[in-house]
Amino acid sequence: MKRAGAFIGVVLALGISYYVYRAQLTPGPAGTSAPQQAIDTTGITADLISIGQAERAYLAVHGTYATLSQLQAEGDIAFSGVNRRGYNFTAVLDDGQHFTVTATPTSSSTAGWPTFSTDDTMRIRQR
Repeated sequence: MKRAGAFIGVVLALGISYYVYRAQLTPGPAGTSAPQQAIDTTGITADLISIGQAERAYLAVHGTYATLSQLQAEGDIAFSGVNRRGYNFTAVLDDGQHFTVTATPTSSSTAGWPTFSTDDTMRIRQR
């Protein structure tokens, strides 16, 4: 009887372990992101914050907001080019007193990923 109880305990432990293992490997509900997407989109939002801070610094010195190429020429943003992590960055200036920077997925590896934007309020928006 003692062996039967131990055997049942081992079977139960293996069953629970298998359930936990499968739960970790099974994709989550629709709408959850893969790890690489989460890493890349976190990087994109960090880039947008960096660009927004560079825009504010440029405004303080020049009295107007700048294009991305102007920020790159001045060395105010750390990355070169407007395509990064499969996203294309564009800036729209409104009379030099307002800006909107948008990061749009352009790579086949980022198809279906969200578009992010920020403006002079420094809020990150996702759509």
